[in-house]
Amino acid sequence: MSAQTYLAYDYPLLSAFWTMLVFFLWIMWFVLLFRVIVDIFRDDGMNGWAKAGWTLFVIVLPFLGVLVYLIARGRGMGKREMEQARAQQAAFDSYVRETALGGADRRSSADELAKLSEMRSRGDISEDEFRRAKELVLSGTGTGSGSGTAQQPARGVPTSSGR
Repeated sequence: MSAQTYLAYDYPLLSAFWTMLVFFLWIMWFVLLFRVIVDIFRDDGMNGWAKAGWTLFVIVLPFLGVLVYLIARGRGMGKREMEQARAQQAAFDSYVRETALGGADRRSSADELAKLSEMRSRGDISEDEFRRAKELVLSGTGTGSGSGTAQQPARGVPTSSGR
């Protein structure tokens, strides 16, 4: 046994430190390997043959394959990761907004009334149609119907309320 090896085994705390260091580096290697493999399949710029070639290279010669991949395509890894994070954040924000509103198309009565008023001022609906649609909105049957608009009668078509 050499003097350095003897020193490592002479102090059990130093031996435990080296064991933990080697174990940590081993885990980090697998994390890096899996991140490279995920990045290979995440990249939309590569065709199938390029993805197959990089995957084969990384699996057959893992140390060399990961090192070459990081040198050749490492800069793009960060960009693709940021794009993925932005897309996930946007999807989460959209989900929160949708859930907070109680549905993506749900509008308040005030929004419906403003839209009806605008339609009346443009001449799209008559004063009588505006009044009937306004009653529907205020009664609650015209909001949250799924389409996001009040149940407006078509021009010249009588409503089922008989008014």
